[in-house]
Amino acid sequence: MNLSAPTQVVFLISLVIAIVGILAGLAIIPSLPISAFWIVVVGYAVLAAGCLLKGA
Repeated sequence: MNLSAPTQVVFLISLVIAIVGILAGLAIIPSLPISAFWIVVVGYAVLAAGCLLKGA
């Protein structure tokens, strides 16, 4: 399995998702129906997929 750097778009998408999760954890965005922890996990899963998939 070869790893590659994610594209800038994938990196920015995962960064935005992680920031939304952190803001939800700090109660700045209080009305999200999902836990802040899982939002951050999804952000990092997107980043991991960008590293694992070629051309993503």
